[in-house]
Amino acid sequence: MASTDHIPADPATALLQGYRPPPGVADELLQPDGTVRPVWQPLIELLAEQNPEDLTQRFARGDQYLHDAGVYYRQHGSGGSALRDWPFSHIPVMICAEEWEELSRGLVQRADLLERVMADLYGPGDLVADGLLPADLVAHNREWLRPLAGIRPRSGHFLHFLAFEVGRSPDGSWLVLGDRTQAPSGSGFALENRMATTRVFPDLFPTANVRRLAGFFRAFRDAMNGLRGDESSRVAILTPGQHTDTYFEHAYIARYLGFLLLECEDLKVERGKLTVRTINGPQPVSVLWRRLDSRFADPLELDESSALGTPGMVAALRARELTMLNCLGSGVLEARALMAFLPRICERLTGEGLKIPNIATWWCGQAAERAYVYENLQRMMIGRALSTDLPFEVDSSTALGGDFRGSAQKPIGDWLKADGANLVGQEAVTLSTTPAMIEGELVPRPMLIRVFAARTPRGWVVMPGGYARIGRTGDPTALAMKNGGSVADVWVVSEGPVTPDSLAPQPDGPFVRRLPGVLPSRAADNLFWLGRYVERAEARVRDLRAYHLRLEEVGHREMPLLSCLEQYLQGFDVDPDEPLPSAVLDLFDAGLTCAGKVRDRFSTDGWHALTDLAFTARGMYNRVRPGDEAARRMTELLRKLAGFAGLVHDNMFRFSGWRFLTMGRALERADQMLSALTIFTDPAAPPGSLDVAVELGDSVMTHRRRYPMATSCNTVVDLLALDAGNPRAVLFQLDVLREQEAMLTEAREGGTLSEIARRILVAHTALSVAAPEEMTTARLREIQSEVRDISVALTARYLS
Repeated sequence: MASTDHIPADPATALLQGYRPPPGVADELLQPDGTVRPVWQPLIELLAEQNPEDLTQRFARGDQYLHDAGVYYRQHGSGGSALRDWPFSHIPVMICAEEWEELSRGLVQRADLLERVMADLYGPGDLVADGLLPADLVAHNREWLRPLAGIRPRSGHFLHFLAFEVGRSPDGSWLVLGDRTQAPSGSGFALENRMATTRVFPDLFPTANVRRLAGFFRAFRDAMNGLRGDESSRVAILTPGQHTDTYFEHAYIARYLGFLLLECEDLKVERGKLTVRTINGPQPVSVLWRRLDSRFADPLELDESSALGTPGMVAALRARELTMLNCLGSGVLEARALMAFLPRICERLTGEGLKIPNIATWWCGQAAERAYVYENLQRMMIGRALSTDLPFEVDSSTALGGDFRGSAQKPIGDWLKADGANLVGQEAVTLSTTPAMIEGELVPRPMLIRVFAARTPRGWVVMPGGYARIGRTGDPTALAMKNGGSVADVWVVSEGPVTPDSLAPQPDGPFVRRLPGVLPSRAADNLFWLGRYVERAEARVRDLRAYHLRLEEVGHREMPLLSCLEQYLQGFDVDPDEPLPSAVLDLFDAGLTCAGKVRDRFSTDGWHALTDLAFTARGMYNRVRPGDEAARRMTELLRKLAGFAGLVHDNMFRFSGWRFLTMGRALERADQMLSALTIFTDPAAPPGSLDVAVELGDSVMTHRRRYPMATSCNTVVDLLALDAGNPRAVLFQLDVLREQEAMLTEAREGGTLSEIARRILVAHTALSVAAPEEMTTARLREIQSEVRDISVALTARYLS
């Protein structure tokens, strides 16, 4: 009879058969006696019921959601930066609500303590005067900004949004490993992790009593709106721009909360008031959620080398005309050395100890005292290990490295980390583990959680969940995404049912149709040039297709028409010797750059269509042969361009941003068509040129139906310049420009036409009354000059 000693009793037991946390390490899934924690039981039972194919499909749904939503992170390396897929760990971290409430109370206490420390550092300085903080710790910290000393925040508080890195010690208690007070990132990614996880477990999440995240964001949104004071002023999120690591999150949160997403170049300070440049003139901004480091915010008073800042930002704070979240200079609280003094400060200021202790930290004085520190630490720390830093990657401004363990034989300098001009030591932390599904097996991996807290009129609110960093291997240094780490959702599970929540307006409230918000000039400019670059790229692709079709027909380049096409392409810096020239790829990249700067205003489908277009073009580079293959490849790109244009035309809401994109396309199409007509309808053009013009205008079939006679200069000019019904004709583009410009705010000024409207009307009237035979090459060039003048006037009026 066969032995049954090693046959698992049930599927859950089989699933966990190889799950072995390291000895002496706390684990999220298993209790000290090896049994599954009750909060994990439903998820483990569900996982155990899945066969490998079902599990793969579940995980694929989560990954597909993140891909479709455009979630990514930017990884920097020696060769620059590149976008990477979001490294999603599909198994959430499960924590019971009772334990989370205890953790939250400790973090609220810490948030209040950090607020009081911040107020003292930029106010009376009692902590230093009373010996609770070393003066050097503050004075030598480059994040303590002297120009901010004495400025009291208009809101009455320095800190409004915080994040804390927390982990478990081996006995299962929580430790705070770091405070994020500068410009905490991750809350938007926590939302997207939640959305992806609900795709993975759509059958479990609705019944698992998981606390929702929407209430946290609603409370913070309402608090920010309540800080405006003047109802006409704006709330905005300030981003360093699309090349920062967390730009996706900035755009996502701006859309989710309904706030403007601005860069410093959008802003201007006049007479102490902060305004944003919009297409309708300057508009006041009174609340700014800052997502860039403090010292870059104002080149006038902080870092004069900053290319990101807005001159006068500090003056606006000093005049109490602006609420900054968090206040400039709050990065000083992130100093690791400060953690060594927080327990004592907490006891002095509150009369009680820290509810959630720090990781053990030593402040070892200034670097000038290095020899003394070495000598004493060598004697004091025999058998102890100090870590240089935390094993966690944080905001782009701070990259924390690996966990340092070892023996006292290692030079003591290796255990110390320079913190500004100071030396700091931190005790090595053995992180708790949590389940991760790797190569089909459930295995324990080290974990840290970033928890968020927001200030509201009722006090601090802690997000019921967060953003967990999971190690790819058992090595804590592998938590960083660049080292293979991943991120997971955090489920805070209540005992009873949880009411579904959403940030959408409640159905029992009054019906309100919100008008589209203001459009910053920079956003309008990027949408305008997105339209131009895409249209310009389409024109070059059509030019190249026409060239390669004729190259395939004749097999050589001595043909006059081919020479004419070559010269035409070279006039746009396009090398006809390249089947897919790099200049065309540059146009796709330029369009993608413009779209990337307005991710908060650009549809996800449109973004994917554009990235797919650029990716396809890049894939063809140096892989296409001249002639027929190149022509077919150009047709493929034209189809993708048509798909992008269809998304823009059919899916984008007709707000001001769409109008600028549309006007950019219309101006570029008119300009490109006039360029083609001046060359290919010229009397000196070689035979076949008129057919090339009709082909470039995508009007071959229309020409055949409209004109029974042979192609002539008059038929081509009539169809491509003067026909208001042809979407490729110049007159059609002027109709579009006239309609869209009239829809913009303040199109008429003082009862008269604006300068732009007058220029459009002049050009439109001239073409409307013109006969084909009047459209000589010289006249076409005059019309092209008028079209370009319209672009200059539009830029001066709305985009400068």
